[in-house]
Amino acid sequence: MRDHPSPISPLRQAPSLALSYRVREPAPSSPKACVILLHGVGGNETNLAELAAAIDPSVLVVLPRGPLQLGFDQYAWFRVAFTPEGPRLDPAEANRAREALLDFIAGIKATYQLGAEQIVLAGFSQGGIMSASVALSEPERVRGFGILSGRILPELAPYLASRERLGSMQAFISHGEQDNVLPVSWALRAEQGLTELGVAYESHRYAAGHVLTHAMQSDFLVWCDTLLGTHSSR
Repeated sequence: MRDHPSPISPLRQAPSLALSYRVREPAPSSPKACVILLHGVGGNETNLAELAAAIDPSVLVVLPRGPLQLGFDQYAWFRVAFTPEGPRLDPAEANRAREALLDFIAGIKATYQLGAEQIVLAGFSQGGIMSASVALSEPERVRGFGILSGRILPELAPYLASRERLGSMQAFISHGEQDNVLPVSWALRAEQGLTELGVAYESHRYAAGHVLTHAMQSDFLVWCDTLLGTHSSR
């Protein structure tokens, strides 16, 4: 990881894009690829600035803000309640967030003249959930996706693409063994689900809780470099 993170831009709002967002500065005028990083519930787009800073400088890094405001500087993609029986959510609200992200990705592709094969979507916690929801329902939109301490929503089942459409999709999973928010069993379920769908994936476990450690970030960066053909010196 770099010692001095690159700054991120002020918040941007464009009529052609469904969500407000920031970019990692300096943003390349003709990016080789694009990585879209999604924050978790109760966070905001600045939370992944450190990870954004470490991505290859030839890559455009975009950090959108979730559409729901929960409090001061606190946002989400959908509301969730943690119960003894597991997380509970409104499937319709989660699907609206998925559709908003699909619109946002289309806008980013048009704005920066990027193809789907140049785009990786990844996120922490609920951001990882949204990354999987987009990629597994509309695999033609992105090259690959990362679930960083997240899960695949069972409620996504009605929207899942066929094995044939998912044939070239690539996924990355990282999870802390001591995660007390989304237990590591969710990572195991994600692996099983991806295997059933025929999606190639790389998975890592760490001696950590519900956090994004330097080791997790480093492994994701190596995977991302390989997928996009970029090679930063870190």
